[in-house]
Amino acid sequence: MIKKVAILANGGDVSGFNAVIRGIVKTAENHNVECYGFIEGYKGLLNNEFIRLDKTNIASGILAKGGSIIGSSTNANVFKYKQEENGQVVYKDLSDVCVENVRKDEFDCIFTLGGDSTQKSARDFCVKGLNIIGVPKTIDNDVACTDITFGYNTAVSVATEAIDRLHTTAETHHRIMVLEVMGREAGWIALESAIAGGADVALIPEIPYDIEKAAEKIKRRQEIGKNFSIVVVSEGAFPKGGNISTKNERDGGEGVINVQLGGAGEKVAKELEKLTGLTSRCTVLGYMQRGGTPTAYDRVLSTKYGSKAMELALEEKFGVLTVLKNGKLDYVPLEEVVGDNKELGAVQGGTTNSNVRVVTMDDDLVKTARNIGICLGD
Repeated sequence: MIKKVAILANGGDVSGFNAVIRGIVKTAENHNVECYGFIEGYKGLLNNEFIRLDKTNIASGILAKGGSIIGSSTNANVFKYKQEENGQVVYKDLSDVCVENVRKDEFDCIFTLGGDSTQKSARDFCVKGLNIIGVPKTIDNDVACTDITFGYNTAVSVATEAIDRLHTTAETHHRIMVLEVMGREAGWIALESAIAGGADVALIPEIPYDIEKAAEKIKRRQEIGKNFSIVVVSEGAFPKGGNISTKNERDGGEGVINVQLGGAGEKVAKELEKLTGLTSRCTVLGYMQRGGTPTAYDRVLSTKYGSKAMELALEEKFGVLTVLKNGKLDYVPLEEVVGDNKELGAVQGGTTNSNVRVVTMDDDLVKTARNIGICLGD
């Protein structure tokens, strides 16, 4: 019998976190299950800091609220946790402390709300004997085994609105307006927002681009009197034979992403200006894609995910990720989600072993983009 469960939200924030939390809490309340929330994700699990969410006002009125009422942590790899001892930085496996906390607190199930790195740690805790159910979160839409993650639709909507606004400036001043959006390994946001916003060029990580091809597209528009263009660039896009654009490298710990991307859009803007003669400007959307009110779609999707996750817990189906496949809620083993990335503690996404969901060339979005004349840089 499931009597007591806890939620943790981990990784970068997205719109929809709170709607998932609410979906879990409300379903738990309807089945007389106590529901708690760990503060700041895996960091809260390590520090054993949590609050009660059911039968309180904490989870009330949060459906339309962005962010996470229980916070979220980034770079908190408890399997290789960064600490300082005698003035030296050391990395320790503190996962057993987390396991002991869960057992001491008598939680029957932990819900992990997060992306591929979060679910990798979730799988590792399953190996250590904890009852885990994951919920797929990320604006990049790159979690394996599901058609869509919560937070993605809101990010696309924000990017589309930005494109709409850039269109007027581009047309008025005869410019190329470049919009850099998030998408480290996967170009879903760039591709879908480009289609929705009527962009002329979309450059994504899955297709190393030839800047000459993008310039040719813009020149053809000039030839028919269209002296402006809209270009959408994923932050992880890179030229053929080149590398991704990086902004900074940090020491956030082992087994986490330490390279900060940046500059892809600016690079494209400068090169297109030289090749076309049109003034080019770059706008980096950045964290605007993450925050704020979730769309109606994300509110419903998040609520469905939260309710389904609690339903799976009541059925004692653990070690799984809730997914949406062909329009229907389902679940898959976390072992499938992590792919070949089986080493305990190796949580960084985007590695050769990671099972990240990327855009494939036979995807309908790619076909649609090509059909309507969007240049993908190849």
